[in-house]
Amino acid sequence: MRRSVIVLSVITALLAALPTSAGAEPTWAPADQATVHPGVRTFTDGAQCTANFVFYDATDVYIGQAAHCAGTGGSTETDGCDSGSLPLGTPVEVDGASAPGTLVYSSWLSMQEVNEQDSNTCAFNDFALVKLAPGDHDVVNPSVPFYGGPTRLASASAVGEKVYSYGNSSLRFGISQLSPKEGFSVGQSGNGWSHTVYTVTPGIPGDSGSAFLSADGSALGTLSTVAILPFPASNGVGDLSREFAYARQHGFGDLQLALGTEDFVGGLLP
Repeated sequence: MRRSVIVLSVITALLAALPTSAGAEPTWAPADQATVHPGVRTFTDGAQCTANFVFYDATDVYIGQAAHCAGTGGSTETDGCDSGSLPLGTPVEVDGASAPGTLVYSSWLSMQEVNEQDSNTCAFNDFALVKLAPGDHDVVNPSVPFYGGPTRLASASAVGEKVYSYGNSSLRFGISQLSPKEGFSVGQSGNGWSHTVYTVTPGIPGDSGSAFLSADGSALGTLSTVAILPFPASNGVGDLSREFAYARQHGFGDLQLALGTEDFVGGLLP
């Protein structure tokens, strides 16, 4: 009997030592009823951006945006390792939510805290998490409007590969037909940290942070920059797999990408 107790105690101790999981995936609102989803507009101290994907862990639900949406410098300050940012805890208005969300992660602030030295990471890691108020969890759906998905986390994009996005800039004056965007990748830069893409129409101010899907509906990246050189009217899209991994390494180890409840259907362009 004593031996059984000892064995049971050892098993209990081993189980306690195992890492905790991210918890069960939340129950999402039906896509046609959800008021918070990829593509909604966010406002950080008045600056308007477009949310990308939905994320979750054991206790909270988050929506992603670009770190530079909380930037305090000019539009040319894009190096996250030395650019100013509003602090964590800053309220973020999220369209469709009943209460403001909270800025709880910024790649810019994390890189500055750890004194990041890799120039490509500094230049292209442009990702933030906004924690939604608990009362808004039941109005969230992770599907990307118009396209569906994401189906999984993408790892790369090939030259010429189709890409899909959904921008929601206030400059479109609420004309929803202008929000879906399709195009193609012209390659990667920054040692894989960024994808250069052309879309119809191109991303414009206010689309910053919006989600990009690859040809199979995978979560490819987040809109970071509008380029002038060397590819005029192209967009720089931060690689989500790297941004996601960096967030998990710096305080959000249980973070999960929420997959769409709606099937990915691609687009209408050939």
